[in-house]
Amino acid sequence: MTASITSGALPRLATLAVALILAGCSLAPTYKVPEAATAATPAYKEAEAARAEGSQWKVATPAEGAQRGEWWKIFGDADLDRLIAQASESNQDLAVAAARLKQARAFTGVAEADLYPQLSVGLDPTRTQYSAASQGFPDGTKVPAQTVYKARAFASYELDLFGRVADNVKAARAEGAAAEDLYRSVQLALQADVAQAYFSLRTLDSERDLLNATIVLREDALKLLKRRFDEGETTDLDPARAEAELGTARADLAAIERRRANQEHALAVLTGAPPAAFTLAARPLDATLITVPAGLPSDLLERRPDIAQAERLMAAANARIGVARSAFFPKITLTGLFGFESSDLSNLFKWSSSAWMLGPLVGSTLVAPIIDGGRNRANLNAAKAQHEEAVASYRQSVLTALREVEDSLADVRWLSQQAGALDGALGGARRAAKISRSRYEAGAVDYLTVIDADRTVLQSQRDANQVAGLRASATVALVRSLGGGWGPLPDAGSSAPPAPLAANP
Repeated sequence: MTASITSGALPRLATLAVALILAGCSLAPTYKVPEAATAATPAYKEAEAARAEGSQWKVATPAEGAQRGEWWKIFGDADLDRLIAQASESNQDLAVAAARLKQARAFTGVAEADLYPQLSVGLDPTRTQYSAASQGFPDGTKVPAQTVYKARAFASYELDLFGRVADNVKAARAEGAAAEDLYRSVQLALQADVAQAYFSLRTLDSERDLLNATIVLREDALKLLKRRFDEGETTDLDPARAEAELGTARADLAAIERRRANQEHALAVLTGAPPAAFTLAARPLDATLITVPAGLPSDLLERRPDIAQAERLMAAANARIGVARSAFFPKITLTGLFGFESSDLSNLFKWSSSAWMLGPLVGSTLVAPIIDGGRNRANLNAAKAQHEEAVASYRQSVLTALREVEDSLADVRWLSQQAGALDGALGGARRAAKISRSRYEAGAVDYLTVIDADRTVLQSQRDANQVAGLRASATVALVRSLGGGWGPLPDAGSSAPPAPLAANP
């Protein structure tokens, strides 16, 4: 059997064929990630300086992907592990980021729905009262009202001329990926905040233990000096000085208790618990010192979730330019309708009551802008400006990341040197205190010399303790600024965490 095509149908079929060929053509600029500051930065300045001084630094191979491993477990602290696990479950800022991620994924689904035909069904009963004149009764004869029942299915599909739908989907998917990167960024920041708050609290615990021990010693010294005064071996000046030193130590202890209470309240909020229901038993700081491999500046582009977020937002803005440009060109929608119409409900679903429509071969479904008052041009200019903003934000994110890494490397480097210097100072202060006490007992110096020596020992101990806490916090800050932990990622079906950082012996 040979089929024939009428000459009138040929132009319409040709138009449809051309439209199908054009479908999916994108008007968005070719996307390219702009050159960032890392291209001109072969290495971190602070890492090179540390290596020149003989510090233990090595080049890291970063692991790509969303999960960075349980990096905090390298510290070997069960309380820290528990707090971070609790924060991951209950922190409300992380819950907000998770909800935004769900929203972004839902909006992506909304955009992707335009890739497929739309089908709807409905029942549409109408009752109409026509005028007598329109029905051919000029004498005013009353025309009865008519009821028409319609049951129909309506299908439509936008032919993606110039890639409007495709670019919109690309933008939505990029924004969804950016929301996921934002969630990862909030998650990493939360883990680091909990770890730093925890180490700050443990540092205060160490200071509290130190001051408690100092108070005990000064109480014993005061009792001894009072006894010597009662026995006439010394003047009342020595007990007065000892009492003043005891009062100072007790005041310092009260200040430490206040700061610890505030720090405990901050940890409670981070873990999603009310401060009144949160208590952490006191324990001195005992953080494992770790060697953090700094890697290369270019690795940040793959590791930092905030940089990944900025890059995805830039890609979304680039796709939005294509959407704005497509508004200048015609838009065509394929439509189809099939259903039943009848003035008698009992005959509604009979084949004789069927009706259908198909476009664009029938009817007008081609829409092209002619005069819009400059709306489309303004939208295009806005899309281009948003892309420029996204590019600048991306470059600024890279610069900020580089600064944070350099700051953290400098903190780790100089705090390490400061800790070494304080160890020497503390040893000297203890020897001086021992000598001054011996000379006082021999009558060679007054008690003020002993007090000064004890003050120096206490201050050196407190300084060393604070620097130890700062070193732990600086290590956490470095891990955070580098984008998380190191080591190979587990398989998709494995629950094993990545390999941790290397601990110093």
